[in-house]
Amino acid sequence: MQTICSQVKGCTTMESHSSLSSFNPPQASMESSSDPPFYEAYKVLLEKNQSLNDSFISCAAELGGGVVVEERELPVIDLRRLDGEDEREREECKTEIARASKEWGFFQVVNHGVSSEILKKIRVEQEKVFKQPFAQKVKEDKFFNFSAGTYRWGAPSATCIRQLSWSEAFHIPLTDILGSTGSNSLSSAIEQFASTVSSLAQRLAEILEEKMGHKSNFFQENCLPSTCYLRLNRYPPCPLFSEIHGLMPHTDSDFLTILHQDQVGGLQLVKDGKWIAVKPNLDALIINIGDLFQAWSNGVYKSVEHRVMTNMRVERFSTAYFFCPSNDTLIASCTEPAVYRKFSFMEYRQQVREDVQNLGSKIGLPRFLMQTRHDT
Repeated sequence: MQTICSQVKGCTTMESHSSLSSFNPPQASMESSSDPPFYEAYKVLLEKNQSLNDSFISCAAELGGGVVVEERELPVIDLRRLDGEDEREREECKTEIARASKEWGFFQVVNHGVSSEILKKIRVEQEKVFKQPFAQKVKEDKFFNFSAGTYRWGAPSATCIRQLSWSEAFHIPLTDILGSTGSNSLSSAIEQFASTVSSLAQRLAEILEEKMGHKSNFFQENCLPSTCYLRLNRYPPCPLFSEIHGLMPHTDSDFLTILHQDQVGGLQLVKDGKWIAVKPNLDALIINIGDLFQAWSNGVYKSVEHRVMTNMRVERFSTAYFFCPSNDTLIASCTEPAVYRKFSFMEYRQQVREDVQNLGSKIGLPRFLMQTRHDT
């Protein structure tokens, strides 16, 4: 296992602090017409952080010095066994999927049915769209025929260094793509990727439902291509990589997320109360359980906190498919006594949005615990 130094709860390693005290934005980044204006937007917070030496030392001392994050490989599951003639192998594969969802909340799948050609195509188109001028990306409805608000960058509500996100993304409702008849190479690549991954998501959801002792058409009826989202992510190089997240710690507000990432790495998750770094595997897709599946399974399947750390020298790309229901879908625990009260997906999204706006971060499922009030 490899180890790397990283940050936890806004505390940084002693080795990385020196980069902050001599913060000086690279001229190339400042002049780039495609990168978001991170330095300009975060200037006050970055400069303010230079004066935090005393609190930094206190934080590092409390943690016993640098924070060590192990790099580990997620459980790898070969989905080819699901199509084999051996019934025992099929059941073993299903059991492994359920076990990983319970114990990790994350796992990898190989022989998943998404061709390397589709993955290469969407990566090429992804890199092309992010190279477009920033002024065009923020007008995504005009230049890319995406819904207004699809393009996102940074963390507008950040009040401290640990709330920053050094990244940009297109968070695309698939309704923007469906029926576009491949009007351009980007929408064509997205449609090919999404249609293939959608089938995979349905299959995994039905397996997880089956392993909870249920059999229904719930996911087929409520999680449609038109209710799901695709997110194209780019994490630019960040010279303060140990201090700033590419994406803040969070859980996903869906049933399942299917992720394809490049070889750069940076994805981390909580396992047994500790952050671990996920070792990249270019042949695999990463699957993680979302909040809705944790609620539906009555806490059996785990929606695990995860984050993305920045890299000092190279950019990172990933593509995420979010398996979501329609807004009016009712989420109810499949067993009794229920841990969470019933709620609609719209209610959940609204509560998350309010918490982020009012508190600066998501609270999520604790808001919906049965007979429990989460005080603010």
